[in-house]
Amino acid sequence: MPRQSPSGKFKRAKARHLLFTTGPNTLSRGRLFKKHFDQSIELKEIEIASPSWPSAFDNLRVGHVSDFHLGDLMPLDRALGAIELLATQEPDIVVCTGDVVDLYVDGAMPLLDALANINAPLGTMLVLGNHDELDCSRTLTSMAQRSGVRLLRDATFDIRHNGDSLSIAGIDWAKTSKQCRVKVEKVCNKETHLLLSHNPKAFKAASEMGIPLTLSGHTHGGQLALPRRRGANLAVTQRYTAGTYARGDSRLFVTVGVGAWFPLRVNCPAEVAVITATSN
Repeated sequence: MPRQSPSGKFKRAKARHLLFTTGPNTLSRGRLFKKHFDQSIELKEIEIASPSWPSAFDNLRVGHVSDFHLGDLMPLDRALGAIELLATQEPDIVVCTGDVVDLYVDGAMPLLDALANINAPLGTMLVLGNHDELDCSRTLTSMAQRSGVRLLRDATFDIRHNGDSLSIAGIDWAKTSKQCRVKVEKVCNKETHLLLSHNPKAFKAASEMGIPLTLSGHTHGGQLALPRRRGANLAVTQRYTAGTYARGDSRLFVTVGVGAWFPLRVNCPAEVAVITATSN
């Protein structure tokens, strides 16, 4: 499959990577990366209740990962370690809300294979983030398909279990609230139970549609937060930055992610999340 030509966004992302990541690490003689890699990836267990969540799927355990940013700040072995941590929790379904890679898609196949090989009974779902589109989203799409991960690109998928149905929707990267709304209104309906969106800005439209649960990433929780105040962080362009939010009967969970785009996390440790979804 032909690779996409490098875009202006890709070139700007490479420049930022040099400025904020590899450059400072070189100046620190490698100490910056070492300190970053010494930080652990935590397991976050959370229960989220929405009155409109389908009772037939009460206590569904959702393994949620996002923002691996496979590359300089996320070597493959570290990414696989996070996936192994998630696998020990035996989730019913696994979802990844984007930014599998940081810049280059090369080398992502083992990560996607590992996600699929968790063998969650209800499968593994993926949506793309903004970084996934920088190099070649077509190649990443092909990799996901070969691995057995179900990639939802502005699409829905119904899971049938014991005669009941759970409707899952996934939207591609959209930058603004308005762009997110267009995608949500195009892809979702009042029968949608779970929305996967890299950008949490989709939550406003999702809540107005009455979607019980939206899962997102993208923000990294700012990577720098105040002690015991995860919501007070550097993700200043986002209203929903980390943790759980409610609008009416709808709920949003924003994970701070597995990886990073600059090598510093303060009061905001990387995480894999296991969510127990209930209707009460």
